[in-house]
Amino acid sequence: MILTDTHTHLYSKEFDNDRDTLIQKAIDNGVTRFFMPNVDTETIAGMFQVEKQFPANCFAMIGLHPCSVSNKYQQDLQVMEHWLSKRKFVAIGEIGIDLYWDKTFFAQQQDAFRTQIKLAQKHNLPYVIHSRNSFDEVMEIVTEYANDYTKAIFHCFSGNVEQAQKVIDTGNFKLGIGGVVTFKNSGLDKVVEAIDLKHLVLETDAPYLAPMPHRGKRNEPDYLLLIAKKIAEIKNITVEEVATVTTQNSIDVFGL
Repeated sequence: MILTDTHTHLYSKEFDNDRDTLIQKAIDNGVTRFFMPNVDTETIAGMFQVEKQFPANCFAMIGLHPCSVSNKYQQDLQVMEHWLSKRKFVAIGEIGIDLYWDKTFFAQQQDAFRTQIKLAQKHNLPYVIHSRNSFDEVMEIVTEYANDYTKAIFHCFSGNVEQAQKVIDTGNFKLGIGGVVTFKNSGLDKVVEAIDLKHLVLETDAPYLAPMPHRGKRNEPDYLLLIAKKIAEIKNITVEEVATVTTQNSIDVFGL
């Protein structure tokens, strides 16, 4: 059984004391593929280091997180473009719009999102979307650039069935399902039940959003198995089937 975590911040300082042990533990439990989204210019070096330590398991993206967009976002985007010219990445991410914490740089977030989608298309890469309190705003921009060849993951999807269908109908998009699906009354179980497994990928977003029974604590790489088990329970299928289909879905997006 091969499980794939399509969104994990393994380079985060929260893992500085036991990173190698936790990654190896996850690998031993069948979670053998980790896709790491970048956040800002400060996280690139740490992400590269994790990739170097686990080259067969950890894969880097490049992008500017919407919460990292500031007055100097254009300079930060130039750094991302620089790295795209230097080496290969599996995706552009994570990018998008976040209106939960602060709306000060909303216009800049929109511009950064558009710019990075165009970078993804220029380099023939998929992209990974961050959306918080901004579903309509994100979809408006995504729709501008969507075509039959556009591949993307709607990271940490937490909308309803109708919104899920809108994402799927936009193009070759997958829904990233993480620990929230295990939360009581999240409503995400209804989405998972209604949407074909071929549209879903698994993610932890570690160290954030730990699934039950670890909610509120540090999320860890091997907790992906708890998410897979919950989806298997909702769909009344085996965990092995969840692993097989969602890993293939990740291959379809990232190309590896």
